[in-house]
Amino acid sequence: MNATNPTLIVIAGPTASGKTAAAIQLAQHFNTVVVSADSRQFFREMSIGTAKPTDAELAAAPHYFINSHSVLEPFSVGDYERECLQLLDELFKVNKLVVLVGGSGLYIKAITEGFDDLPTADADIRDRLNTELAARGIHVLQERLKEVDPEYYQLVDINNPQRIIRALEVYEATGKPFSSYLTAKGNSRPFNIIKLALDMPRETLYDRINRRVDLMVQDGLLPEVESLVTYKHYNALNTVGYTELFDYLDGRVSLDDAIEQIKQNTRRFAKRQLTWFRKDKDIIWVDTSDVNLTENILAAIEKILPSA
Repeated sequence: MNATNPTLIVIAGPTASGKTAAAIQLAQHFNTVVVSADSRQFFREMSIGTAKPTDAELAAAPHYFINSHSVLEPFSVGDYERECLQLLDELFKVNKLVVLVGGSGLYIKAITEGFDDLPTADADIRDRLNTELAARGIHVLQERLKEVDPEYYQLVDINNPQRIIRALEVYEATGKPFSSYLTAKGNSRPFNIIKLALDMPRETLYDRINRRVDLMVQDGLLPEVESLVTYKHYNALNTVGYTELFDYLDGRVSLDDAIEQIKQNTRRFAKRQLTWFRKDKDIIWVDTSDVNLTENILAAIEKILPSA
């Protein structure tokens, strides 16, 4: 930990664990800004289904990478790494600390560590995999990924066809599993990094997820999804909370079943998020059941960075 370098404070954790509120409280405490590492909150067209910060929350602290892109624009983790590092370079000119918050482990890793050089996309392989997805469904691709790259299969959101196709594309082009490219440790950053993650009992988390989905529905998730039907073939919308309701609108399932599937798929996604973050030995876990959550987070930061 270099005392002369600025510091990036990472607030990670599964969906519905309270990351947004914790990040805002930290930003207010340190009089700094919040940078999102949530791979779905970038997109302007998706708000309710991504649990985007409310207008009041956005006003409570400056936020970046919220509503920054359109679902019509391709935006990869590599694009995010490049743009976010450029942003951090500017933010650290005026802020000694910056808060990075999100549940997308791949995007957090991109900023804190980077990757080994990922192969460039092979258009022919990608087109063939997309054709197979359309013809045979996502389950076929899920099973293939499980076979060729079981490590990444345990981590990735398996309901996101874009991620699955990218991993299979890399494997088919190189013969090496996608997970083998996620091991870079030599990409040093010109800032200190403190990683914290929010923890709670599994049953509490699942109850929060179920209640959040119910609230999303009350707040107008279905009309939001209906407004995006024209764009449902875009990768950004191949995600939990949207695909299930597209199936309802297509007459494949009832509305009640679609909502229950959203809850189930979100719980599965949270489990995978936890698996990802548990593998990171640099993360400090903070118990959210303690009423003094913010104080505990600050205490953990001060142990590492006494000047904070």
